[in-house]
Amino acid sequence: MPMKRLLLAVMLPATLIPLPAFAQDRYAFDYVGDQVSLAAKHEDTFVEIARNYNLGYVEMRAANPGVDPWLPGKGTEIIVPAMHILPDAPHEGIVINLPEMRLFAFPPDGSAPVPYAIGIGREGLDTPLGTTTIVNKIVGPEWRPTKRMREEDPTLPAVVPSGPENPLGTHALYLGWPEYRIHGTNKPYGIGRRVSSGCIRMYPEGILDLYDKVDVGMPVTVVDQPVKVGWRDDTLYLEAHPATEQADQVEVHGEPTTYRLGEQDMKRILRAAGHYANALDWPTIRKVIRERRGYPVPIARKPQTITEAPGSGDPA
Repeated sequence: MPMKRLLLAVMLPATLIPLPAFAQDRYAFDYVGDQVSLAAKHEDTFVEIARNYNLGYVEMRAANPGVDPWLPGKGTEIIVPAMHILPDAPHEGIVINLPEMRLFAFPPDGSAPVPYAIGIGREGLDTPLGTTTIVNKIVGPEWRPTKRMREEDPTLPAVVPSGPENPLGTHALYLGWPEYRIHGTNKPYGIGRRVSSGCIRMYPEGILDLYDKVDVGMPVTVVDQPVKVGWRDDTLYLEAHPATEQADQVEVHGEPTTYRLGEQDMKRILRAAGHYANALDWPTIRKVIRERRGYPVPIARKPQTITEAPGSGDPA
């Protein structure tokens, strides 16, 4: 917060202190974006398509099992999973869902959140769950490898200055959790993968776009929700991603080798369905959970009540 605004807030009575911008209106819908499909060009790869749509490599593999990620083939139909059910979390600040490897930035005016693909912590170096805040913002950050990193790789220097060799990229957002950041990268092919030491990596253009949307003090919520459910108009959608431990299976094999519908996932589906639980399509639900393609699939619809005015039907 600029010093002038800070001094003004201190001088005002508590009841008159304005709420911070990120604590105002809330986005009211359960989803954002629209599904896309395209015909692959000869030169297309999943890495390139993912970056063009701000998606990740693993989710492109999950959405298109059986398709060669490096040579899809000219004319092959490619599903681009660009519609997202929002995580079950407050619609404010930044919300990160680790299994889908996505960050949602909620504007303070209640308009649609902006989704960004991310890279997350690899096995044994998981990104923490919970709520924190943005505590600092830096353009051109220095990277200081941790003691663990330097023990694993003694060739690492104590400090890597800003520049093309810096793994933090050009911009960094520091979290209230020590040693954890949301930052860019000099290796964009790692976005949509479990490759970091616990930090949240973003495409270079992604962190540049997000940086200006973020204020110090903004809340950050990190959740682990591979299964999400929400309404779009009169249709209830289910979106199932590989769990974090399944992401490596999908990266290698193109689909998970294990699956289950957890108790919390079941409760989330039933809670979202509400009065329309009897309309749930359980065979489709089991199929979505088993395949975990990472894009929303209809699992229930509200009954349509049609009332025709007298004389409005077909002529006798």
